[in-house]
Amino acid sequence: MPIQTEHELHRRRHSRNVGLGLVLVGFAALVFGLTVVKVRQGDLMEAYDHQPRVSLTPREEAVPAGREVGE
Repeated sequence: MPIQTEHELHRRRHSRNVGLGLVLVGFAALVFGLTVVKVRQGDLMEAYDHQPRVSLTPREEAVPAGREVGE
């Protein structure tokens, strides 16, 4: 015959488990929300993909035809 009464320790563990579960769900929602925002802004951000970032490279002055760069 199994014991049916729940001990206080089990109630405390259950409440801690529920609290931890809510924290984990909140964290997952936060990460999901940040991901959605970043994806929607798509063309506004530059990712590091082992390519030179055009926005950070200095502009070179146009060299007239017939002249070399060192002159």
